Amino acid sequence: MSKINILAGVVAALGISSAAHAQANLTGETTPATEIAAQAMFGVAELAADAGIANIQVAAGQTLTNSIQNVAEGKTDIAAAPFVLPFLMSKGAGPYASLGAESGAALSSNLAVLYTYRLAVFGLSAYTSKNFGGWDAIKGATIYNGPPRGAALNKARAMVRLATGMDEGKGYSGIQVNWGLAVTTITDGSANANILPMNFPDARLSQAAASGNMVVFSFPKKVFESEPGKKFGDAPGSAAVVEPIVDELFGPGISVESEDGFFRGYADTGGDVVNVAMDEELAYLLTKTFLEGLPKIKARTPSMPSGWLGETDPAKTGMCGPNPLKYHPGAVRAWEEAGYTLPDCAKP
Repeated sequence: MSKINILAGVVAALGISSAAHAQANLTGETTPATEIAAQAMFGVAELAADAGIANIQVAAGQTLTNSIQNVAEGKTDIAAAPFVLPFLMSKGAGPYASLGAESGAALSSNLAVLYTYRLAVFGLSAYTSKNFGGWDAIKGATIYNGPPRGAALNKARAMVRLATGMDEGKGYSGIQVNWGLAVTTITDGSANANILPMNFPDARLSQAAASGNMVVFSFPKKVFESEPGKKFGDAPGSAAVVEPIVDELFGPGISVESEDGFFRGYADTGGDVVNVAMDEELAYLLTKTFLEGLPKIKARTPSMPSGWLGETDPAKTGMCGPNPLKYHPGAVRAWEEAGYTLPDCAKP
């Protein structure tokens, strides 16, 4: 587990004004540090410390299935949430089946959103040297598809099912390894290919590509544009992504194979969530910090500008529809004060 403690000593090390005195001590849980969700939370943590709003102790590389339950139960103050997880929690389904529908619905009602982002876009990749044949070559192959438990694994398996009709263990094999060992697992050759969350460009694949050129395979166009493909893109916490292929879209040494010059994949939409019981003024100040700090937050890594930060359209935020979550009242005040229009379906 990687931890970044935004405390007085670290604040000084980061070059943040020592005159800032935090008014609240908070805990946060997020994705691996290289990903958009983590960088958004780190950015808010640093800016909030600088402004004297809060000190946020951020634990990166967490299993978000557990993280949002911790927020719902009041054990953690803020967490990154792929929006498929609150939906499943509200139904007592998937990784929350042990909760049951009633308890799951009660827990999910404790969650509220501050701001949203695109966590990543899922795609199939392999080393060029393996001569992997893309989505049609998954039958009989071994696929690295994420950590042992969580939204990423479910998404990867579902995409294979959509593209090929096969389930893991019945047509292909899967390898599950925690995020901290992701690059090692890609490079050690234990899998023929990988289905993982990626960004434009992608830090994880770029590290792996240092060991050899890689190729990313666009999702099959015919399936993507079919009714099942469209429904998959409209599912809770999901969004269809069509991106023009440009040089080094995913990073140096990484090519893209497509039918027509566009990369197609499915994104996870999500956001940072807090407990509905969070003080309204604190939620307002944290959200205001995010909105006012967007230029700095987007500049943190090369992939941040493509992460749909600061969006309000439900097609990109994943709010409304089957998503049971609403914005925190304090967050609504911050968004509207900043001149944004939030859809009524996303307000409490």
